[in-house]
Amino acid sequence: MSEKTRPTVVKALPFWLQTSLIGFVLIHVASLALPFVVGVGLKSLALCIGLYVMRMWGITAGYHRYFAHRSYKTSRWFQFVLAWVGASSVQKGPLWWAGLHRMHHRWSDTPRDIHSPKQRGFWYSHVGWITAPDHDGTDLALIPDFAKYPELRWIDRFHWVPFAVLTALCFAVDGWRGVVWGAGVSTVLGWHGTFFINSLAHVWGSRRYETTDTSRNNPVLALITLGEGWHNNHHHYMNSANQGFFWWEVDVSYYTLRALALLGVVRDLRRPPAHVLRDKLVGAAELASAKFSGARASAELKLIEARTAMGNAVESAELRLTEARTAVGQAVESAEQRLTEARTAVGQAASEARTAMGSAVENVTLAAETRLTEARDAVESAVESAVEAVDATAPAKN
Repeated sequence: MSEKTRPTVVKALPFWLQTSLIGFVLIHVASLALPFVVGVGLKSLALCIGLYVMRMWGITAGYHRYFAHRSYKTSRWFQFVLAWVGASSVQKGPLWWAGLHRMHHRWSDTPRDIHSPKQRGFWYSHVGWITAPDHDGTDLALIPDFAKYPELRWIDRFHWVPFAVLTALCFAVDGWRGVVWGAGVSTVLGWHGTFFINSLAHVWGSRRYETTDTSRNNPVLALITLGEGWHNNHHHYMNSANQGFFWWEVDVSYYTLRALALLGVVRDLRRPPAHVLRDKLVGAAELASAKFSGARASAELKLIEARTAMGNAVESAELRLTEARTAVGQAVESAEQRLTEARTAVGQAASEARTAMGSAVENVTLAAETRLTEARDAVESAVESAVEAVDATAPAKN
């Protein structure tokens, strides 16, 4: 949205009067120190626990699931009740809170996310963002569907009024002890219960769904925030009135909304469709979910196991084939080496045989020539002797 079409940002109060860093620190210090001054009693402890639960419900069922995500419908008068109870938590007004929360979902864990531990660190995502002057005032363009109601714009501007009324009631019930425990300690506990969802629920817990952010499911946070700890579920399907998608995921805020629906106070509670519960499952969470999802999930589990077994078998067969190919290659190489050695040996034997045969022929030829020469010499000697004998006898005859 361009700056020309962007509605004017509505300022609530001067920064020093809001939930600024100074006020935030002072309330923490007072809530830590003053209980030791005023002591504690059953009445003040009941105020602390009761107001914690009531105002946490105002944040979870009101600010979050109704104003930010419109996960159910209600009347205009009860809509204002939700805004009043949520504002008594001292987390600014419903339009401010829900508008920025919609931004968080739109840009979750990106540089434009207002409270991402991945982008800005744990402590900024936990408390820094809500005290920063960058987020002072309410941008009505972020939440036009509720900004049209004048009573909501009023309570968003004067969001401190419900807390002031609550503080006065605490004083009326149990004096200063009631103020310290009911308005002080209870508020600080509620703050951090809520803030843990922005910070801790993005770094600690398990992931059932493959979302584009770092959201996680955390059963401990789900207990102390009345169901908000199923944060990975929520980021997977944010418009659901229940964040505990399965029966074993405790979601007190949703249980109370179901009760109010039976009484006709709220209606049209949205729940995730069946296919959403199965989409984008993460590894082990897919198997865990399959165990609780009936026959179809069991079949899916068996299919996954079969695919895994098939993959292992293929991998084993490929390994054995590789080993066989290696063995055959080595055998062929060994046979070729032996054949080469045999050829070399045969060549050497043939060469030696040729050499021996040549030597034998040469010896025989030499012996034959010697004997032939001797025979010729003997014949010639005999002839000469005969001639001499003839010559010797010839004159005697005359």
